[in-house]
Amino acid sequence: MTPNASDAPGTPLRVALVGYGLAGSVFHAPLVSATGGLVLDTVVTSNEERRAEALAAFPGVRLAASPDELWERADELDLVVIATPNRTHVPLATAALKAGLPVVVDKPVAGTAAEARELAALAEERGLLLSVFQNRRWDNDFRTLAGLIAEGELGEVQRFESRFERWRPQPKGGWRESGDPEEIGGLLFDLGSHVVDQALVLFGPAVQVYAESDVRRPGAAADDDTFLAITHANGVRSHLYVSATTAQLGPRFRVLGSKAGYVKYGLDPQEAALREGLRPVAGEPWGEEAEELWGRLGSGESPLTGGGAPVRTLPGDYPAYYAAVAAAVRGAGRNPVTALQAAATLDVLEAARRSAREGVSVTLLPHHDEEEEQRA
Repeated sequence: MTPNASDAPGTPLRVALVGYGLAGSVFHAPLVSATGGLVLDTVVTSNEERRAEALAAFPGVRLAASPDELWERADELDLVVIATPNRTHVPLATAALKAGLPVVVDKPVAGTAAEARELAALAEERGLLLSVFQNRRWDNDFRTLAGLIAEGELGEVQRFESRFERWRPQPKGGWRESGDPEEIGGLLFDLGSHVVDQALVLFGPAVQVYAESDVRRPGAAADDDTFLAITHANGVRSHLYVSATTAQLGPRFRVLGSKAGYVKYGLDPQEAALREGLRPVAGEPWGEEAEELWGRLGSGESPLTGGGAPVRTLPGDYPAYYAAVAAAVRGAGRNPVTALQAAATLDVLEAARRSAREGVSVTLLPHHDEEEEQRA
């Protein structure tokens, strides 16, 4: 248990949320407030409109204009969540850890794998939790696929295709689409963080990476159409697509094994629900999907022409992430997503960026001490 974590039975851990943009207001604040054992204590934002929105959504929450205000009263907090632009993740996480506070950082935790490992070392040195918000591990389709693989329904998996595609022909602007390297924008590090993390969780370390990355839309400054091919140490090949320029969306997953294949269309419904203002409530349905959207498992024929049998999609479960974080802070469970796991993802993303830039396939050197963590 961390020094600040209250050990009084029934006393919730006090959470400070730094940033109240899309990530903070749609994902972190609602999930923290819905998690037993956690309470949203403070929201940090200097934007007056966002301050008003936070107070309206969470009456009684304290407001701060700067993260420095948190470090000055670190003894009043038990956890800091960093949901700010990517370029600020490392300095803010470093400051929180040095203030003696456990930290959750939105993905990507850093701009490089080396920075992620430095943060991991600092957290270990201080004896503090450092967790990365890779919420897509709790997507409905990913949970379903992981179960099918574990049960041997596909046989030996040979190829994993994963697509996170959108049709956004006009850039929206903002730091996520900035061409400034310091902003760590572009789809490779945004959606790519999700699809690569999922591939590594399912199939283990990557040994070879090839990528094609383009800026397709007029006026765009960062990659908006990227493909990655990963060869895993166990021989599985992952083909991963992230795009904002896909006029016809492909399947979210197409997974081919020696026994059968699994094909799944559509996105997990949790993000859409959170954007609409819905909130998970203990004991009530959450993350459920209509039967007509279930994936299909079979062999020899396309699922679009009736091939295979429908497989019930497990409910999505983003609340499980923060429940695990709460347990880990109290010393009663494991960190659900470690910084070293995030570093392994960044190894792949950095290799992909080099591959696309130089037109080469990049070989990755193993980090033997991290391989077990990667699949944990």
